[in-house]
Parts: sequence; structure tokens; C-alpha cells
Amino acid sequence: QVQLVESGGDLVQPGGSLRLSCTASALRLNLETIAWFRQAPGKEREGASCISSFGGTTWYADSVKGRFTISRDNAKNTVYLQMNSLKPEDTAVYYCGTVPGGCGSSMLVGSWGQGTQVTVSS
Repeated sequence: QVQLVESGGDLVQPGGSLRLSCTASALRLNLETIAWFRQAPGKEREGASCISSFGGTTWYADSVKGRFTISRDNAKNTVYLQMNSLKPEDTAVYYCGTVPGGCGSSMLVGSWGQGTQVTVSS
């Protein structure tokens, strides 16, 4: 079973940027579709972005489209989420997870990591 570890979360001012990383610690990601999810205080978890096993297909929630970019480096067993023009409403714990059913508006997570905190505030 794939084990994932997220990193890169931080406190950043509105308009700033962060780059999150998701790394497999127990299994290679070569054939895994990976998604980034986030959960803001008092809200349910939502999908933010997704990338297919070899990076040919990407998906973004409307709320982050144009600001976030997902990418992957399978040789490093890592998926990245570049977040630009961050807004206070982006504040959340960000999780990565395997998505066996593929990318889309409704994604079922197979495995996920512990999450990394992103706080956007002045």
C-alpha cells in the first residue's frame, strides 16, 4: 500500500507562493494517479488538483484554476503543487492521496498522507 508524506506548508502573506511536495515513502508512484485535497477549518475536505500517473492529464478545481499548477517527477517519487497568488481562503491543511478512479470532480482516495498546513494571512 502506498504511503505518502506531504511537505512545504507554511505561513505566507496574501499574494505569495508556496510549493508543496508529496513523496511516496513505501512504494513508487509510477502508476498512481495523485490528487491534492484540502480541508479548511470548519469545512469538508475538497479536491484541489489531480495528475495522472505519467502527467498527461491534470485537473483543477475552479477555485484554484489559473493559480495552482500540479506536476510530478516519478523518478523522485514526488508530486508537486505550485501555489501562486495565494488568498486567505486557501488556508487549509493540504493532503495528497492516490486516486484509483482517476481525476475528476468526484475523487475517491485510496491512500493519503498526514497533511501539511498552509496559512495565508497578513
